[in-house]
Amino acid sequence: MTSAVSADSTRTRMPAEERRVLASTLVGTSIEWYDFFIYAQAAGLVLAPLFLAPIAEENKGFAQILSFATIGISFLFRPLGAIVAGHLGDKLGRKRMLVFTLVMMGLSTSLIGLLPTYAAIGVAAPILLIVLRILQGFSAGGEWGGAALMAVEHAPTSRRGLFGAFPQIGVPIGMILATATLWVLTSSMSPEAFLEWGWRIPFLMSIVLIAVGYVIRRAVDESPVFEDLRRRRQEASAPLGRLFRKNTKQVVLTALIFIGNNAAGYLLIAFFATYAVTALGMERPPVLLATTLASFGWLIFTLWGGHLSDRLGRVRTFQIGYIALALWAVPMWFLIDTANIFWYFVALFVMTFALGLSYGPQAALYAEMFPANVRYSGVSIGYALGAILGGAFAPMIAETLMNQFRAAWTIGVYIAAAALISLIAVTVVKETKGVDLHA
Repeated sequence: MTSAVSADSTRTRMPAEERRVLASTLVGTSIEWYDFFIYAQAAGLVLAPLFLAPIAEENKGFAQILSFATIGISFLFRPLGAIVAGHLGDKLGRKRMLVFTLVMMGLSTSLIGLLPTYAAIGVAAPILLIVLRILQGFSAGGEWGGAALMAVEHAPTSRRGLFGAFPQIGVPIGMILATATLWVLTSSMSPEAFLEWGWRIPFLMSIVLIAVGYVIRRAVDESPVFEDLRRRRQEASAPLGRLFRKNTKQVVLTALIFIGNNAAGYLLIAFFATYAVTALGMERPPVLLATTLASFGWLIFTLWGGHLSDRLGRVRTFQIGYIALALWAVPMWFLIDTANIFWYFVALFVMTFALGLSYGPQAALYAEMFPANVRYSGVSIGYALGAILGGAFAPMIAETLMNQFRAAWTIGVYIAAAALISLIAVTVVKETKGVDLHA
């Protein structure tokens, strides 16, 4: 009760700081995920013929599978980024790591926009692409945990779910920015021009976005929970070693809880538009526009999911989201396969309801599952491992299922199975709403 009163009184004293924190986590994660999603979209649309030209000429489908595989490669390095950023974030502070990861992600993305293609430098082109993709994965591994904790640890106790949803909606906002940018480009130039040079523009735009995010994040105060740790000198311990000695179960559960949402989310990000254009023969600009509009549902339902978790609890909100995802995962493909742009939009928009309710409460739930002195490490590593198990190779798995069975609904079975795994994992967790974050 004391912590709740203290948090609420702090809220009345520092409304401007709360606004800066929410703006910082929202803008920063939006920019980072814009960078990540631009690559995911490009992997589905242009990277195979540009960087895997010999394979694409012999077997277009296999080249597309390899292009999607490059999305997954970066996920393998997320745990390393999570370990490094989490360890330093628990010892040196949340704010420093947020600035570092933002700059690293932006530079990696911009350099992709400058890469020569296979036609210019041969096999060195895909090698350099993979190196920069690894750096993207490393920075993404440390980004989410820091942003989530800055939001949740600044929040009044009764509104942690809502505050924690702000870094979460950075994901659909990044998706909207990335898809809308590609829609504008593909609508305003010929397919030949886009393939030749237009695809580079959204990568190079990252430099401007990073400058804006850097300024905003530098203006935010350090997390009050970390400052409390600093005063108690607990940051001198070894957070990573302590995490695995005492909180391995929580790390495993956080990873499993994320599988279903991340797998479905990355199909929305990287697969649906490619499938609609290449397999169903739909026009690329309206498909990208419909995907962009559906992403607004992801934003709205994510924010609502965080707010709802402050009322119903984190676990119950997650359960509703995952049950909805499991039930919708197969039927939505029959709408998509009509090749009608309206039903394509409806299929994706309904799915965003499930995505929002199984993503909005995540920051609050994860923060409340770990003690303060290992929290950055715990949430970052659990999130990164869940991303590997869930979204890392989801587009590649979906493409493989299509090549094998020639039936899109089989992808829905895969997503439903992932949702059920996450549903079981979150049901195991004891409700965390209202716990003392300073403990």
